[in-house]
Amino acid sequence: MIEPMRVLVADDELLARKRLLRLLAAIDGVTIAGECENGHLVLERLTAKDVDVILLDIHMPGLSGIETAALLPEDGPVIVLCTAHPDHAVDAFEQGAADYILKPVEAGRLKKALDRARSRLAERTHGRDGGAHAAEPGAPHAGAGDEARPLDRLAIPTRAGTGSAGIVLLDPRTVSHAVLDGELVTVVADGKSYLSDDTLNDLQDRLPRDSFERVHRRALLNLEHVVRLEPLETGGFLAFTRGGHSIEVSRQAARELRKRLKLR
Repeated sequence: MIEPMRVLVADDELLARKRLLRLLAAIDGVTIAGECENGHLVLERLTAKDVDVILLDIHMPGLSGIETAALLPEDGPVIVLCTAHPDHAVDAFEQGAADYILKPVEAGRLKKALDRARSRLAERTHGRDGGAHAAEPGAPHAGAGDEARPLDRLAIPTRAGTGSAGIVLLDPRTVSHAVLDGELVTVVADGKSYLSDDTLNDLQDRLPRDSFERVHRRALLNLEHVVRLEPLETGGFLAFTRGGHSIEVSRQAARELRKRLKLR
């Protein structure tokens, strides 16, 4: 039996809520967990612990979507932020959002966001099981003898105008870094740049964890490509890759990087 993913809609605009509810009703494997018109009602609603995902508007009276997200527990529902303004993407992902979608929300874009949320939920379950395979919400349970297949290609949906529209298949080892610029992410591999709809969280989940580090809220870096680190006054680094790019490493990420490199 497929277990549906329970989705709560939070938006102060009635028409926006109705649109999301209508779109959700047409998506398989989704159950509507209710609707709220502000952040305070969201926090009250979550005491029932029967919500997997929140579609959370950013501009709401009282508590904004960003403020509401900051008050949610780390093991709480997965967040997908919705807004008519494209300039809040960094804040959204800094709060751990699985995705960030612009209004008016389209059916295909909503489904993609929910797929990302489903993957995030599955990863949490996987972590709680100590590495054992766990079924994703809305997906059949895997057999006990199933083994994870090693990642040998990274599939990246790209935008037209980048020189490689469509889906580009990359060897993960060739990816030097990925940076968030506005709403979209630029992935650099083999000296080429690809503009993608994937989020940094998506890429981090799919790239080898032994070589890739989230060095900044805007950047993911392949440490195998780093040839020099330049200390910054902030306590972070400026990392230089063998391809000639420079990527800022935040102070917090620099601490972890020092441990990995056994630097004092």
